[in-house]
Amino acid sequence: MIRLLLADDHAILRKGLRQLFELEADITVAGEAANGEDVLELIHEQEFDLLLLDMTMGGVSGTELISHVKAIKSTLPILILSMHKVSQVAILALRAGADGYITKDSETESLLVAIRKVAGGGKYIDPVLAEEIAYNTTFPEQDQPHADLSSREFEVFRLLVTGSNINEIAEQLILNNKTVSTYKSRIMKKMDIRNVADLVRYAVQHDLAE
Repeated sequence: MIRLLLADDHAILRKGLRQLFELEADITVAGEAANGEDVLELIHEQEFDLLLLDMTMGGVSGTELISHVKAIKSTLPILILSMHKVSQVAILALRAGADGYITKDSETESLLVAIRKVAGGGKYIDPVLAEEIAYNTTFPEQDQPHADLSSREFEVFRLLVTGSNINEIAEQLILNNKTVSTYKSRIMKKMDIRNVADLVRYAVQHDLAE
């Protein structure tokens, strides 16, 4: 039996996934977490066979949370279930220690395959993203400033290019406005971009906008 810790900040999604897994004889949701702090508390208290983790939650999340989890339970397999369908996010997650990455628009059967494979000690990457990563590795593009962004910076970047302002980003990521402004400044400096309009153009040109 795969004892699964389900971590996502959307209660409706967690409920839907729990109902899905109840139909599977070898998978059970042994714990639920709505944020990174809950995840860290639960893995201290219980044993799980797999952490099914949303990449973007409020508070501690993304690569920072992956690193914390691996520091506490290095052998706990982590499968990322994310809305982000760009290879850069997947690469950041895998480099941080995640064992698999699948997008939320994947078919149910693909998710179940990924869960069983990662829980069994294997690796899994969404096939479309795997192909993109392989292509970019074989034929690397020149000058990709977004590749230098940290996980949190990339989250802020993505929210900025979708039209969110500083206050909205701070509320969504459970950060203060000053911290978000600092991230925005770092993004602009790293990418040598002067304003959000140019960020949006860059995102569109590199297929980073959704």
